[in-house]
Amino acid sequence: MVLGIIGLATSIVFVGGLLGGIGLVLGIVALRTARRTGVGRGESVTAVVTSSIAILVSVLVAVLMVWYADKTQQCYQPDSFQQYRQCVHQQLGKD
Repeated sequence: MVLGIIGLATSIVFVGGLLGGIGLVLGIVALRTARRTGVGRGESVTAVVTSSIAILVSVLVAVLMVWYADKTQQCYQPDSFQQYRQCVHQQLGKD
């Protein structure tokens, strides 16, 4: 559960995807153990859910970063930050 929560908190910097993956595997193992013993089902379900969300957010952030890089690839050699901003606004259609 802790890995899922930490993974969710750090999913915007891609570390969360890795932690979420580990948390998902451990959550599934804990869910199977809870099914046999009857103890800890709530925590294991929480671990699976938070880890899954962390993985999804990490994938979404990666897709958005690739999309942004593709849309603004002409803007990577500006002489100043102001030129970069203007180029990005033009590329994204925000004038």
